[in-house]
Amino acid sequence: MHEDEVTVDAPLVGRLIADRFPRWAGLPLRRLESSGTENAMFRLGADKVVRLPRHPRAVDAITHELRWLPRLAPGLPAASPEPLGQGEPGEDFPWPWSVYGWLDGSNPVPGALEEPGLLAQDLAAYVRALRRKDASAGPLGYRGVPLAARDPFVREALAQLAGRVDTAAVTAAWEEALRAPAYAGPPLWAHGDLMAGNLLVTGGRLSAVIDFGTVGVGDPAVDLISAWCVLPAEVRGAFRAAVGADDAEWARGRGWALSIAVIALPYYWETNPPVAENSRLAIGEILAETA
Repeated sequence: MHEDEVTVDAPLVGRLIADRFPRWAGLPLRRLESSGTENAMFRLGADKVVRLPRHPRAVDAITHELRWLPRLAPGLPAASPEPLGQGEPGEDFPWPWSVYGWLDGSNPVPGALEEPGLLAQDLAAYVRALRRKDASAGPLGYRGVPLAARDPFVREALAQLAGRVDTAAVTAAWEEALRAPAYAGPPLWAHGDLMAGNLLVTGGRLSAVIDFGTVGVGDPAVDLISAWCVLPAEVRGAFRAAVGADDAEWARGRGWALSIAVIALPYYWETNPPVAENSRLAIGEILAETA
């Protein structure tokens, strides 16, 4: 998916485990199929998962997550990954990596949710709980910045999508989002990437949230993106009401969902079909809502 991506396979991970955590050497190890773009994942034994960055830009998120996740996880209404160990760079692998406890569940499938109404309420409760965490010493979120900071990247992606999507309609929706009033409240915590691939459900209910590499404080509107990239239109209003988003926040959240989808689509068009498909879905949902 990335020009600077490194090859990570089971023999390599087995060597890393044996060197850093010899007590786990010899446990069954298999790669997990995933549409994730930043990390390679390997199940280790019955109750562990190994997570390794796939390219240089994903490295900082490993240490960022390990620093902040233990402070945020307690009290959240869904499970979080439990760090079990941090691997060091070695001869075979140049970056830090990590081992977590295994979390049961499966990623929700947009368009085929088992309990969309209940999942909407669960997601809203999670967003509210995260926002209540003390943000006074939190780091600026990767996506906690003003939406306007995304404009050059959205314009560049739209130029690449000419002839493949309705760029006039997408541009109009994007410019509408940019006109929303800027966030004027105190910095609040946001996960920053509540996409389907970072959610686990059991029986249709939210059971866990994973991948805290983008967590931080700022404008929390980015945590509304699930409304368009995960949830169907018929429960979107209930999700909004449960979060308590006003018109300005809703518009910024929709802008974040649009910008993420538009930027991802040309980049992953060929290399990651599930991400490209979800991007097209989100764009379609937003255009239907703003038409």
